[in-house]
This record gives sequence, C-alpha cells and structure tokens, in this order.
Amino acid sequence: MKLFNTALAAILLSLPLGSVAQQQRSPEFKQKYQLKEAVVLSRHNIRSPLSDSKSDLGRMTPHQWTVWSAPKSELTLRGGAVETRMGQYFRKWAEDAGLFPENHQPSADDVNVQANSMQRCIATAQYFTSGFMPVGGVEVNHRYVPSKMDPLFNPQLTKVSPEFVAIAMKQIAEQGGKNGIRGISEQLRPDYELIIDVLDVDKSPMTKDNDPKLKALDNYDTEFVFEQFREPGLKSGSALKTLNGASDAFILQYYEEPDTLKAAFGHKLTRADWERLAHIKDVYQDALFTAPIVAVNVARPLIQYMYDELRSPDRRFTFLVGHDSNLSSVATALGVEPYELPAAIEKKTPIGSKIVVEKFEGKDGKTYADINIVYPTLEQLRNLQLITLDNPPMVYPLSLEGLERNADGLYLLSDVESRFEQALRAYDAIP
Repeated sequence: MKLFNTALAAILLSLPLGSVAQQQRSPEFKQKYQLKEAVVLSRHNIRSPLSDSKSDLGRMTPHQWTVWSAPKSELTLRGGAVETRMGQYFRKWAEDAGLFPENHQPSADDVNVQANSMQRCIATAQYFTSGFMPVGGVEVNHRYVPSKMDPLFNPQLTKVSPEFVAIAMKQIAEQGGKNGIRGISEQLRPDYELIIDVLDVDKSPMTKDNDPKLKALDNYDTEFVFEQFREPGLKSGSALKTLNGASDAFILQYYEEPDTLKAAFGHKLTRADWERLAHIKDVYQDALFTAPIVAVNVARPLIQYMYDELRSPDRRFTFLVGHDSNLSSVATALGVEPYELPAAIEKKTPIGSKIVVEKFEGKDGKTYADINIVYPTLEQLRNLQLITLDNPPMVYPLSLEGLERNADGLYLLSDVESRFEQALRAYDAIP
C-alpha cells in the first residue's frame, strides 16, 4: 500500500499532477506490490532557538520570547509529544502495509535507528521509537555523548579548493537572479521589512543603545565562507545571517505558543505573513546547502549510508535523525525537482519532516521505489492532534529529475539506486 493515506481532498486537488502519488494505495495496487523496506531521513522535531534571550536575538526586540520547556537548541516537550505521535502513525502504517506485525520484536537486522549526537536528534529518535515500537526495545544509536556533531550528519565540506569555491559561488549567485548574491536579499526585502516590524526593532534595546550591529539589517552584500571540515557559513554583519536567526525563533515560537497573537508579539499576522517570516529561513537554507556542488559535498556521508541501507538484504526499516540541512542537501544531491510544500509555513524541510524512500517488490519480478517527504500539518503541530491513518501527516511526492514513474506512480529501484551512485560520483568529481 501507499506509505500514507491522502490528506485533505481540497489540498490534494490544489497540488500539481505529480502529486497523485499522494492518494491512498488501492486494493489493486496492494495486489501488485509488496512493501519490503523504508529508509527514512528525518529532521528533529520542535526545539528551542539556538541562542537565548540574553543574546543579540533577545536584544533585537523589546518583547520577551516564549519561555521554552528546554535549554537552547534542545528538543522541547511539545516536540517530543509531536514526534511520539509521528512514531505512532508510522507504527499503524507499517502494520497496515504488512511491513511488521503488531507488537513486533525487531532484530538488529530488521530495524536500524541512527541519530546525530545532538540532544535534539537523540531525543527525537527516542520519542519516535517509543511510538513506533513501544514494546520493541528499539535501540537508538548515536556515536557521541550529547551534544556533538557526528560526521555522518555534519553538513561539512570535505573538499574545498579555489575551483570548488568559484563554482559554488556561481551556483549560489544564480539563486539571486541578475543581481547575483545581492539579489538573494533584495528578493527578501518585503520579508525583511515584515520581520523587523514584528520584532519592533525600533523600540529594542539595540536601537536604544545605538548598537552598530543594527547596520547588518541594511547590508544585502552577503559574504559566504567555505572552509574544509566546517559547514558552509555566512560572515556576520549581513541581513540574511542576522534575520535568519529571528526567522528561526519566530517559526519555533509559532509552533510552541498556542496563542497566535502572543506568538507574534501582539501583531495580527495572517497565515501568509507567517509563511513570509519562514521564507527568510528557507532562503538561508537554500543559499547555504542547495547549490549542487555544495550539496554533493556535504551530503556525501548520508548519500552513501542511505544507499547502503537500501541495498541491505535484511533491513526493513531505517530511521536517521538529523537536521534541515541534511534533508536539503540530500534532496538536491539526488536531483529532486523544486517543490513548495502545502499545509506548512516552512516550504522545503518543515520541523519534524522526513524524506521517505520506500522499496516495493512487484508481482512482475521487478523491484520499485517511491520517494516522498512526510511532515506534520500546522494543526497537528500547534494543537497536538493525534496523527493516525484517519488523520495522517502531509505526504508530498518528490520527483527525481529525468526519471519516469510507471503507471502506478513508482520508479524502478535500479533507477533510484543509479541516482545515489551519480551523487557519489559527483562528489568524486569535485575539484
């Protein structure tokens, strides 16, 4: 059967033609194909911001940010509750699809759970597995004690040369159109103006102190930093870097705070306004991690790991927990066509989202694959709804450039495996 039931029919009808893959699998489909394995790459669920109220983020506004239920950068209680619900949903799906029986006791060959060694990733994996196999005793594997980046999930550049930097900068500049790097921020100008207004920066401690850091808000000349064994980064002092932090905090506050007015510091924001606030962070992620040569550079460890898991003869379920940068770079490295997600304010890699690769065995003797991104809706996040087969998360099909689906919406597994191989060769070809 299809990994997930359809969400709201009205949303489905608004999606592009390729999204018919979102429909629930028919009995006829289930007679033709048997689900054999799923490899899942997940972003952690709701966390507190990466910096606290005493930082520049706190000084940019006269308002008090939400009192978080976890220290900075760690998974919140709400994040744990939502992820448990996602795990419960995957359990019902796996049982319904015949992947596992009820109350399955998995072996190390059946199920593999790997988390980055950051607290928010380990905790996400623990909450997910408690919902997914509550009596299964699933072990969450992580390499280090919290909180340290595991090289498997660390989106670091392992190849950096003048030739690489030149190609990367050219590809990033293309995101800004005719005005290049500066054009990236110029396209964001209305979103910058909105977030500055919602922050009430003009009444902030920074403004009262005439803090020179405020000059960053008018600096659209973003400077990128590429260093070996470090993540791609931005130099301090640009609007994109400074306001990305505020965008991130607002998104998280919107998920965490049930009172919408309070989440917006008393401003009356529409759903479109929240999407504009989140757009800053989406563009920031794209700029850093979706230039093709950057993506294959930073995603290489996960591409190799996912490829190996797909080819493991005994594995039935793999769950990897990392970050939005992991999902963005892996999707780009695999050649996923551009997309914007419905029922989300983050349009690329929402909180708790998961890239899911399914492997099917066909009655025709061939092996097939499907690839989707699965994520909780805003209502499920903000209202802590149960996520069930009758109230499923959103499922959006990801299309791989240049590959064709069959009449039932599936790719040949060999074609998908070839795409992983191409990504690995692209890494080898980096100058």
